[in-house]
Amino acid sequence: MSKREEQTSELDQSEAADRVWELAKDIDICMFVTWDGEYSRARPLSARVHRAENAIYFLVNAEGAKNAQLERFPKVTMAWSDNSGYKYVTVSGHAAVSNDRSKIERLWEKTDEAWWDTPEDPEIRLITVVPDEAELWDSPGKIVATVKMVIAAVTGATPDVGDNVKLDL
Repeated sequence: MSKREEQTSELDQSEAADRVWELAKDIDICMFVTWDGEYSRARPLSARVHRAENAIYFLVNAEGAKNAQLERFPKVTMAWSDNSGYKYVTVSGHAAVSNDRSKIERLWEKTDEAWWDTPEDPEIRLITVVPDEAELWDSPGKIVATVKMVIAAVTGATPDVGDNVKLDL
């Protein structure tokens, strides 16, 4: 395998999907990327990952450019990054903004009080993303990955620094 060829994984699709959902939930904050018709726009958002519902939720303000962008262009990408562990996940899917008050209340967390006083705040909206596909980069950790890269540099081999999988969700 040449150094330019993509790394593969020994994970099957089911194991890879499990890992995608797990990392997205554990890392929490993702870069939420929308399209405005000319440029991709990214902003950090706290994700409420609910695999059993096949959905990822976000509480946001009623006013905001991302809400208008989602009305015109509902496809989004979310990117989670654990730089210290060399673990990365992207998920793409379709998003919709709603005013589902019962779901907002159910998803409310104590940390949301940094933005709103209560879940009854009329300015809160819910973004629901239904995932279509994902990609996973999952390393055994910084120290192991670094050692493997050093060995590869010395030997001329391609380092195996973890799993890389593309999958449909």
